[in-house]
Amino acid sequence: MIEIFLNKLENSEALYKELAAKLNDERVTDSDGLTGHLLSREEPEEYNIYISDENVPNETIDEITGIFADCEEKNPNIKTERFVDEFLNLIDSQARMTRMVKPRSLVHRDGDLHPTVHIWLIKRKDMGIYVLLQKRSPEKRINPDCYDVSAAGHVSQGGEFRSAAVRELHEELGLDIPKNKLELIGLRKNVYTDGVDIVDNEMSAVYLCRENIDIDKLVLDPEEVSEVCWAEIDEMLSVMKHGGFKNCISLEELAMIKKAVF
Repeated sequence: MIEIFLNKLENSEALYKELAAKLNDERVTDSDGLTGHLLSREEPEEYNIYISDENVPNETIDEITGIFADCEEKNPNIKTERFVDEFLNLIDSQARMTRMVKPRSLVHRDGDLHPTVHIWLIKRKDMGIYVLLQKRSPEKRINPDCYDVSAAGHVSQGGEFRSAAVRELHEELGLDIPKNKLELIGLRKNVYTDGVDIVDNEMSAVYLCRENIDIDKLVLDPEEVSEVCWAEIDEMLSVMKHGGFKNCISLEELAMIKKAVF
């Protein structure tokens, strides 16, 4: 199986360079080279083609996918399958975001370190610190029906942490919060595995948002969130200690919140 990444943000030269590397054929520098390579295959070969999900045109990708489809009809040794996926930048061993990109599904399959954001909506009341919890949709592949951080998500390729945090608050909760209202309280590395085919290896930027939020006015994304509620941190810790509710909440992040608030 040959996995090919076609990034809509790349130009023609970069895309054909990717093809030449993955096909191990330096002659694949244009449409003629790709056609010649594919039609010359005398042994069965399967290609998984991953296309980044940006809503932008890319004529070279249209050309490349058309060549694969045409050659598949002409050469019975060729089998192709196409996937549209979010592409993510990878993070290096020094916790720095790199220019290397990879489809999200393969990042989770291979356990590559990648950037995410966690945003905690908080309020103080009666000497307690309350955090907004979201209950993850039962349709989520990772940790369905679990109580979790207020909002969270991946940093798409070419993005940065704070902008991703603003986007996730809007997409998951319907909130429009300015960047300057998000307080970075640290980075946290986390690894989750389902023991089968997911290894979610994240470097998360953790933010606090202290804005006054009326949860009755939130617009929840049903694909992500089934409900929300406020929970006092110390009470929640006590319940978590005794396994009182299904959650995927980080004790380390709760400690980070308390340190930042007091």
